[in-house]
Amino acid sequence: MELEISKDFIENIEQLILNKNDDALLLLLAEEHPADIAEIIDLLNLDRATYLFKLLDSEKTAEALMEIDEDDREKILKNLSAEEIADEIDELDTDDAADIIAELPQERMTEVISEIEDKAHAKDIVELLQYEEGTAGSLMAKELIKVKESWKIPTCIKKIRSQAQEVSRVHSIYVVDNNDILIGRLSLKDLLVSKDDVDISDIYIPKVDTVNVTDDVEDVARIMQKYDLEAIPVIDDDKKLLGRITIDDIVDVIKEEAEKDYQMAAGLTDDVEADDSIFELVKARLPWLVLGLFGGLAAASIMGGFEDALLKFPELFFFTPLIAAMAGNVGVQSSAIIVQGLANDNIRGSMLNRLFKEIGLSLVNGIFLAMLIFVFGAFLNYNINISITIAISLVIVIIIASLIGTFVPLILDKKGIDPAVATGPFITTSNDIFGIFIFFFIAKIILGF
Repeated sequence: MELEISKDFIENIEQLILNKNDDALLLLLAEEHPADIAEIIDLLNLDRATYLFKLLDSEKTAEALMEIDEDDREKILKNLSAEEIADEIDELDTDDAADIIAELPQERMTEVISEIEDKAHAKDIVELLQYEEGTAGSLMAKELIKVKESWKIPTCIKKIRSQAQEVSRVHSIYVVDNNDILIGRLSLKDLLVSKDDVDISDIYIPKVDTVNVTDDVEDVARIMQKYDLEAIPVIDDDKKLLGRITIDDIVDVIKEEAEKDYQMAAGLTDDVEADDSIFELVKARLPWLVLGLFGGLAAASIMGGFEDALLKFPELFFFTPLIAAMAGNVGVQSSAIIVQGLANDNIRGSMLNRLFKEIGLSLVNGIFLAMLIFVFGAFLNYNINISITIAISLVIVIIIASLIGTFVPLILDKKGIDPAVATGPFITTSNDIFGIFIFFFIAKIILGF
């Protein structure tokens, strides 16, 4: 059952901390989940959060540490000694431990690693810190269950029991040869029903999905999502088993990528949150606003070049926002679908087929909207040539905006640039400019000014 962390509950925690009533605090929080502990700590001021953090057992606070807001975690860690941080690290799996230590300054990092009692654990953490951020190596944990193909059933079970003490959750049993080369996986059912004199080499399953230690985490997420995997082994170029990545880490990757893409689509250049400083928020928003400003100036300049037309046909002025809005909306719709398809790796077919599909879709949408324009023009007694101008412009603008929204993300992706940058302000601004230019260009041809 989820803990209800109300205002009264937090006030009670604060009062117990002020009174230094440690026994009552320990009793109150004894059965609570680390995620709830993390939420409580986030709601306390720094001094009280640190007090509570030091009071609770490392086994509970270590997991809570991973759930605490990154900025709050940084502040709490500053209030802990290297030895106290090392106690927390000892309770974490290597992947989580490496993430925490990586946030520390270099000198502090060295101190904490030297204080870790389990030297094998410390060695694994140091190894993980060497991998480039965003790769499978930076995401993997060293804890796993592996058995050798040459073992018989009793030896295998004994070794699994020993290794399982260091693994929080057993997803798979991996089979390696004498050089730690991954050759397959072992079914728990096959292990339990086989006779004692059977070799593992006779019952293991050769087929196993893997990722290379240098693979991008987004590729890892795609593979695990495609094959519905709870964990996947990580190997090097020689197929040596190095570690494993579990689904909880992949969920975090998917969440972070979704947040990043959403912010980029909204016109934010950096990963920011509502509580960030004014400077950080300005730095994230201003570049796209500048782009929008130049886009608006370009659109105004185009309209200025057709000043005589606006004086002669003032109706054109009233439809300019409509043309610009439709261009931006269609472009964002098209780009959003493509970006989503690229993220899920389900963009199929040739570029030519996609071109014809987008043109066909745009024609259907454009013609339908153009018919509504004629109805609207007839209702307001507009000159038929004005209605024709707006209708034709709308169809052409929709087609071009759709093509820009479709192919710009594809081109960016091929160039190794995040296609999410194509959505939002970039597409909207560019299509506004194209839309207004096309509108007045078509008007000039039809109306003859």
